[in-house]
Amino acid sequence: MAKGGALKSVLRFKPIEPDPDKRRLSHVASVDDLRRIARRRLPRGVFDYVDGAAEDERTLARNTAGYAALEFRPRVLRDVGKVDTSCILLGRPLPLPLILAPTGFTRIVSPDGELAVARAAAAAGLPYTLSTMGTRTIEEVAATADGPKWFQVYVWRDRALVKDMLQRAQAAGYEGIMITVDTAVLGRRERDVRAGFTMPPQLGPGTLIDGALHPAWTWSFARSEPITFANVTGHDGDAISMSGFVTEQFDPSLSWADIEWFRDNWSGPIMIKGIQTVDDARLAVDHSIDGIALSNHGGRQLDGAPPPIELVAPVKEAVGDSITIICDGGVRRGSDIVKAIALGADACMIGRAYLYALAAAGQTGVTWLLKNLRAGVERTMVLVGATSLDELTPDLVVRRPGV
Repeated sequence: MAKGGALKSVLRFKPIEPDPDKRRLSHVASVDDLRRIARRRLPRGVFDYVDGAAEDERTLARNTAGYAALEFRPRVLRDVGKVDTSCILLGRPLPLPLILAPTGFTRIVSPDGELAVARAAAAAGLPYTLSTMGTRTIEEVAATADGPKWFQVYVWRDRALVKDMLQRAQAAGYEGIMITVDTAVLGRRERDVRAGFTMPPQLGPGTLIDGALHPAWTWSFARSEPITFANVTGHDGDAISMSGFVTEQFDPSLSWADIEWFRDNWSGPIMIKGIQTVDDARLAVDHSIDGIALSNHGGRQLDGAPPPIELVAPVKEAVGDSITIICDGGVRRGSDIVKAIALGADACMIGRAYLYALAAAGQTGVTWLLKNLRAGVERTMVLVGATSLDELTPDLVVRRPGV
């Protein structure tokens, strides 16, 4: 071999990636990596709005720690040459037991906001849930993404406004509604308080300095149309005054009786998001609700609420197969989804994880995340010895002693 031939035979120069989003993702291995990129790219106040939670943020920490406290009991020699991650959720076939949760003010992270997330979800064949507090309209999301879609609803004082949104969602082809019930009042999110952060951000010395340190976000934000609560119609005012209006709309007198109003005004499946006890799960069954999301609002409401993953097994034991169970909160890996399914959940839901991905690399980042989670579910199933979701049973998961 000629001099230097051995070296040339093993050297391979990596082609230069012209797409900046794909370049950023080239060294990403996990949701934690996406979070680090998001933290670097977003102004501090915006990142803390996405990343933060209520008061001391103990519930936020426990949401993810709850998965870490569980370990697998893998079975071997099980012929796992072919693995099927598909499921049927509320009558809809899905390639993966995963729903993209509703998140408010998504355009604060990236200009396309909900449209980018809905397109990525549709490409993956997964349901996307548009928030009442979304920054793209019901109709815009329906027009841009042909995948399964849900609409998340708050029980507001102005029922005419809520009824209008339900009618629009029905007309636009949304398959079901998700009623959020843990916001009788808004939680105290102290990162936002300390930073003086408002939605949308208001200009001030701190904002200008932060913006200068994050020029890509600032340039995109400055070039985009104003951010508003796109689905709240019939009231004049910009996003700042609308924010005050929305806060006043949350109704602390909400009760189970209000759910019947939704049944009178919606003909599709109804899911309740915010169930945090076995007793309320039983009540949801008594009220013929189609599905429940075990959720503490990502730790953003009541600090000290139970982690959803710790509710799955007792709720499943109490209600059996009489209602669909979604585990919402703390999912960061495909193995987390496997743990939740093994304990009795029918699917999981993610919110923060895809906001990190959106901040890191736009729609490309969300697409990467969904592929990563699916690969993680497949790999974990192989390693625990399961070829289908039906084979993910409670005996495959145990809580670590002393945790």
